[in-house]
Amino acid sequence: MISSSRLRVAVLAIILTWGWKRAAIALMAGALSALAMAPFNAWPVLFLTFPVAVWLIDGAGAGRWRGVPAAAMSGFWFGLGYFVVGLYWIGYAFLVDAPTFAWLLPFAVLGLPAYLALFTAVAFGLARLLWTRGATRLLALAISLTVTEWLRGHLLSGFPWNSFGYALSEPLALAQTASLIGLWGMTFLSVAIFASPAVLIDSSSRGRKPWIAPVAALGLLAVMAVFGAIRLSQQPTVLTAVKLRIMQPNLQQDVKFNYAAKAQVMQKYLALSDRASGPQSTGVSDANILIWPESAFPFFLTREADAMAQIADLLPTGTVLITGAVRAPDLPPGVRISRAYNSIYIIDHDGSVLSVYDKLHLVPFGEYLPFQELMEKLGFVQLTRVQGGFIPGTRRRAMEIPNAPRALPLICYEAIFPGDITPRDARPGWIINVTNDGWFGISTGPYQHLQQIRLRAVEEGLPVVRAANTGISAVIDPTGRIVARLGLGIEGVLDANLPSALPPTIYARLGDIPAGVMLAVALLLVVRRRFARRSA
Repeated sequence: MISSSRLRVAVLAIILTWGWKRAAIALMAGALSALAMAPFNAWPVLFLTFPVAVWLIDGAGAGRWRGVPAAAMSGFWFGLGYFVVGLYWIGYAFLVDAPTFAWLLPFAVLGLPAYLALFTAVAFGLARLLWTRGATRLLALAISLTVTEWLRGHLLSGFPWNSFGYALSEPLALAQTASLIGLWGMTFLSVAIFASPAVLIDSSSRGRKPWIAPVAALGLLAVMAVFGAIRLSQQPTVLTAVKLRIMQPNLQQDVKFNYAAKAQVMQKYLALSDRASGPQSTGVSDANILIWPESAFPFFLTREADAMAQIADLLPTGTVLITGAVRAPDLPPGVRISRAYNSIYIIDHDGSVLSVYDKLHLVPFGEYLPFQELMEKLGFVQLTRVQGGFIPGTRRRAMEIPNAPRALPLICYEAIFPGDITPRDARPGWIINVTNDGWFGISTGPYQHLQQIRLRAVEEGLPVVRAANTGISAVIDPTGRIVARLGLGIEGVLDANLPSALPPTIYARLGDIPAGVMLAVALLLVVRRRFARRSA
């Protein structure tokens, strides 16, 4: 065991360290923090790394301008370590077409994390401006990181991937608090809870009791666990009569986007979709809804009459297909098609298209380029190699499905944006998420993606059905339980009944208002503490 005196010496060394050693400590703490995310879910590591963040900000006070620049630099290195380790898998996408994109690999695995680390830098600098003594400085850090994480999820199209609140999404009982306060409230609680051991090295003189903060943090975790356990016990999974069949083809990207492979792709989809999944299964005839993943075809589906006819032959009466597909815009005959929509079709058993949804939130550098025309003139092209980029849809809406509740369609990473997914005036009965995580190989990325859509189910009280090209496909109930799943990197079919939705959660009704109230109260406490210190 490490004695308290040795611990204080070690902490003092962190606080007083400067230069490259300080940067290395921050980088390592951030990198270890990424282990709190899926698939590791080793969130107790944050009890070690977040206190380091607090001590680095403590030590920044020795620098100029009240220590704000020094704190911001520590935040940058912390964020860089966190995002490089957490998002390394993005580099896999640049190796799918290596001759064209491999040279961009360093920019992807270091450039994007460096950009995202700027938000962490701002958070640490802002925290230093609000800094106090004692436990209230934990609130200053929690406020600052929550605000900048929210900004990260909204500015320049937003990318809230691996926000710190996801650390409390496993075990599932802890995740139930998201039904009250959403991801941003969970982010605030995560920072405040996991940073709490930092105050244990504070002086216990003058009546201070530094153990109160970590004990309170553990107590809050216990309350969250009890609330979650009660909620889970009171909300068992209830299945509807709607039978789902998810087809996971596990197609490699060079096949998925090759028109010459059209017949091969269709043959695989049709055969796999009608495969028996067990001794009692008779194939697709068992299902009311067949689901295929994002951008399923290397062609414009509705412009290929033979493909539509094959789908009609596959589907028995009363069964519909929900599938991702690239959709051509409506243009006069003879006009060259240079841009397209990333869409979801609902197709009836007679081959007729019942409904179409066009993806709203496109992936920068994947589906479009910022300053598209200028960057194309400079020779750049996005990963999907669609000249001009994909066309964004115009509105989010639920889709009507015969003999099933209305479904809210989310394509790929649209599912990572909390509070932006459910039309408040037209609540759907479930969420359908089609995606193609095949870009990222066998890596941690697909597990993180699943973790995030799972929290959307808890936030909204809606079941989620996820069809992924290479996995992980899953059926998730409205409390986040995984009813059925297909693993990463395998082909197969997944049969399950659609879970029933819950009544709208507090988060579904109020959005980010509860999280905003938490931040406001915490800010009031911090400001009051600062003024009290000045007047003392």
